[in-house]
Amino acid sequence: MKQTWKPGTLTAPLPPALISSGDMNTKNVMTAAWTGIICSEPVITYVSIRPSRYTHELISQNKEFVINIPTWKIAEAVDTVGVKSGRDYDKFALCGLTAEASTQVKAPQIAECPVSLECKVLEVRKFGTHDMFLAEVVAVNVDEAYIDENGALDLEKAGLLAYAHGFYYTLGRKIGKFGFSVEKKKQKTAPSVATQVKADKKFNKEKSAVKFKRAAKGSFMENGVEVIEVKDKKPRFAKSKAMSEEKAARKPERRFKSKEAGAKFAKKDNKTTDFKPVSYQKKADGSFRKKRVL
Repeated sequence: MKQTWKPGTLTAPLPPALISSGDMNTKNVMTAAWTGIICSEPVITYVSIRPSRYTHELISQNKEFVINIPTWKIAEAVDTVGVKSGRDYDKFALCGLTAEASTQVKAPQIAECPVSLECKVLEVRKFGTHDMFLAEVVAVNVDEAYIDENGALDLEKAGLLAYAHGFYYTLGRKIGKFGFSVEKKKQKTAPSVATQVKADKKFNKEKSAVKFKRAAKGSFMENGVEVIEVKDKKPRFAKSKAMSEEKAARKPERRFKSKEAGAKFAKKDNKTTDFKPVSYQKKADGSFRKKRVL
């Protein structure tokens, strides 16, 4: 349930923009969160400033100013230029900010800000405590460090600041672009036949009957029953006779005593096993059984 309060300035978050004014000889900068876009074609912006501010005096004289978008790296400077007066301090020198010449206006831009909007005043509207300077954006200056390989501006990695009810914040993670809620979802392409076959071989086990047939070396019919002969198996680790004799010659014969009878046992050579083909009969239900050897 919401409570109803008296009117207040609770629009947030806002950009704590650095408003630079004057010229390269008489330059000043202040922080103003009350700024934004009014129109996109032509690009019209505004900034609301109290008449008592030094920046108000300079903008009124020159009809020009620059909106500079700061990052979290200069958050302390953003706060300082918002509480100090340009009549008493050179705030560029005080905060270590670099003033650079603009392209279309006399007011300087700030090198430490990734984006600077050069503005020319169109109209001044007076609203009680603040005067609103309506201005046209005549040029935009962007730091090349935030332009990607496609020539697009990527300000997410710049670390921009936000201002809300007396506190500074950094922006959070990106969750979508304009229009993402109605954008058609891309359909996932089906895997190629080769990829699908490879995946089936890797994750699906073959049936035992199919696997058994692959191991067979041949089949024949006997009394109306299919007989399948399995390929001869070989020992997994087969050793030649010469290798066994050589190994036996290197090692002395060992004898062990039986604990029970005290008999002596000599180490015997490993016996080799003869593997013979085994025949199977296929039953009516498709299963297999060993063929009896007569």
